[in-house]
Amino acid sequence: MNVVIRFATSADAQFLPAIEICAAQAFRLIDGLSWLAESAPMSVDRHRELIGLSTCWVAVDMQDRPQGFLSAERHVDDLHIHELSVSHSMQGKGLGRRLVEAAKDYARSNRLRSLTLTTFKNVPWNAPFYARMGFETKAQANLDKRLAALLNEEYAHGFAAGSRCAMAWRVT
Repeated sequence: MNVVIRFATSADAQFLPAIEICAAQAFRLIDGLSWLAESAPMSVDRHRELIGLSTCWVAVDMQDRPQGFLSAERHVDDLHIHELSVSHSMQGKGLGRRLVEAAKDYARSNRLRSLTLTTFKNVPWNAPFYARMGFETKAQANLDKRLAALLNEEYAHGFAAGSRCAMAWRVT
């Protein structure tokens, strides 16, 4: 299947929550995380905000319909990935990898220091996926205030203590 990665447009925002919900269905198979399949996605307004910052990419099919997206936000010298979601039917076809590569290219071309994210340590399509793409898990003791606050907020919203980690990819 031919898929193109491009910057998201405001018109794409309305489709992104449905992709996030679809992608989250994979969590139904994981004990203790099945509740994520019922969680509210990022709002259309938040998507439009990130799209306006030119830090959101979509993977579109030949009819220009979004099949996946990566939403990020710049924080000084870092680009932080808030969400990477690919429609369930398109998972395993390299779209997630291509979306991350687009974010890496952005970080390189804007001479940023790193690409960061928070994710589940032991979910195969989370930390292990990012590790294969060159991201390194940051030790709790080495987290900057922003990443530490994000993890604390995630734990306050119901994630099991110690289940999450912060990761970073250093721009080279």
